[in-house]
Amino acid sequence: MIHLLADAGDVWSRLFDFSDYGALVALLRNSIIAGAVLGVVGGLIGVFVMTRDLAFAVHGVSELSFAGAAAALLLGVNVVGGSLVGSLIAAIAIGVLGTRAKDRNSIIAVLMPFGLGLGILFLALYDGRASNKFGLLTGQIVSVDNPQLGYLVAIGAVVILGLAVVWRPLMFASVDPDVAAARGIPVRLLSIVFMVLLGLGTAVSIQIVGALLVLSLLVTPAAAAMRVSSTPRVVVSLSVLFALTSIVGGIMLALGSSIPISPYVTTISFTIYLVCRIIEAIRARTGTSGGTRTLAGRGGSPAGRARA
Repeated sequence: MIHLLADAGDVWSRLFDFSDYGALVALLRNSIIAGAVLGVVGGLIGVFVMTRDLAFAVHGVSELSFAGAAAALLLGVNVVGGSLVGSLIAAIAIGVLGTRAKDRNSIIAVLMPFGLGLGILFLALYDGRASNKFGLLTGQIVSVDNPQLGYLVAIGAVVILGLAVVWRPLMFASVDPDVAAARGIPVRLLSIVFMVLLGLGTAVSIQIVGALLVLSLLVTPAAAAMRVSSTPRVVVSLSVLFALTSIVGGIMLALGSSIPISPYVTTISFTIYLVCRIIEAIRARTGTSGGTRTLAGRGGSPAGRARA
């Protein structure tokens, strides 16, 4: 029993060691700022990812982004740039070729193993630090220097501005693409534009949470928000709040341990989702609901929902 308690204490000390917490917070200020930016980006993009049923696409884009980042690491060039190139290639390919769900899923299924295989090949050829390899897959909080923070903030601003410009027509096209096309909205062009924005968001997210767990930032917060509300503005606000809580909370917990950031982010994100599912179940039993309008087309006209 004593040995078990000692082992448990050792595990706990590895997970949570806050002896030098204040100094670590100051040291990793860049990572916290980057995490906050990614939380906003992930929360906003996630709403459209869920509405357009593109959760699988996020995984496909992340694998090509990982391959691009691994190639950049091997060549000794900017990792953020390599990640962007890989994610944009995947996003544009999915957006242009995958207009129908069946075509899109098959393209993603082809891209995922290809991107993962390329990434593993590039990492196998890389002779540098093992932590750099591992960080591309699982994320790392100590890797955000001033130039990288500038890149992340700039890309995040582009994504947020892009979403602001196309928000209403994109929401309309996401909710009811057939009616949107009939009213003259360029549905296919909007799809490509969104995939590019998704590619940018995925590329910057990989720098913090890694390629394997990017879904925890771009999908789970929005999925949780849609469980507790059906009002568009509330869903967007909750999605951003949940994403910020997951990423910033994960960083703050990871500061005091030798464990990568991604387990903390995914655990917080999953816990939020689980709580939202419980709230949804309680509401279903009591006959209450989270709103009167939905992002999926129940209630009101498509145009009205897009304006919301």
